Amino acid sequence: MAFNVNQFRTSLTGDGARPNLFEVRLTFPNFASLGAAASAKSSFMVKTAALPGSTVGMVTVPYFGREVKVAGNRTFADWSVTIINDEDFLIRNAMESWVRGINDNVTNLRSTRARTSQSYGVDAEVLQFSKDGKQLKRYKFVGMFPTDISQIDLDWGSNDTIEEYTVNFAYQYWESIDRGSVSSLRSPIESLTGA
Repeated sequence: MAFNVNQFRTSLTGDGARPNLFEVRLTFPNFASLGAAASAKSSFMVKTAALPGSTVGMVTVPYFGREVKVAGNRTFADWSVTIINDEDFLIRNAMESWVRGINDNVTNLRSTRARTSQSYGVDAEVLQFSKDGKQLKRYKFVGMFPTDISQIDLDWGSNDTIEEYTVNFAYQYWESIDRGSVSSLRSPIESLTGA
């Protein structure tokens, strides 16, 4: 095919999706102190995120000297966000409370309010927007919880900067939600019950 810049321009819908037009909506479990306020603030303070990926495993079956490849199970990599830290430390404190409920720093015990993954795992969303402000894509992370809250580097020579830190989350699966319809990856129990 010969090079034709006009065909390329015609194929590039909306001049392409932009990685800086997004919003993250974090939620916190009931036992996390300041969780409701941190949830409301998260859409403004999450600086970086990612639309999720997933991987389908592969099973190799040897047969007469050949390898036959068949699809295996799907896995979901952890999801990370970078959060801007302001002087109230609201989101940071809520994250620390969430992790402390899962496993206390001193006692090494789990809070009675965080006994099961249904009580400490919550849902979150990342939304992609068009340049005119319309929602293009929405992903929902189901049963999410933090596994790592990064340190915040301090430095006397860091002038004209704002602190930020990264939180790494594990989750059960994600759903892709488009214009009111749900294309989801459901658990076997949800499939059986129709939930």
